[in-house]
Amino acid sequence: MKPFTFTDGNFEAEALKSDIPVVVDFWAAWCGPCRMIAPIIEELAEEYDGKVKVGKLDVDENQQTAIKYGVRSIPTVLFFKNGEVVDTVIGAVPKSVFVEKLEKLLG
Repeated sequence: MKPFTFTDGNFEAEALKSDIPVVVDFWAAWCGPCRMIAPIIEELAEEYDGKVKVGKLDVDENQQTAIKYGVRSIPTVLFFKNGEVVDTVIGAVPKSVFVEKLEKLLG
């Protein structure tokens, strides 16, 4: 299971109107810390498949959504539930931080 690819065009339908919680990794190809957490995002997409929609949004190609959510530094990972941002992680952090927030999101 690959992480879902979010875009400015599909963000509302796929993230905000999702019937399960959503995790969006705001990233860019040139960002070192983004590459550091990429394997974690991929693992989470697999481990939480069917329970949480885990995906990535390239901020260089989808600036409107990044601006809308005030993403100023990357990686920024936003956690959505019922179309609302309920948690945020900024920077490269260990997988355990993401797991803790996901379990809270599902709890």
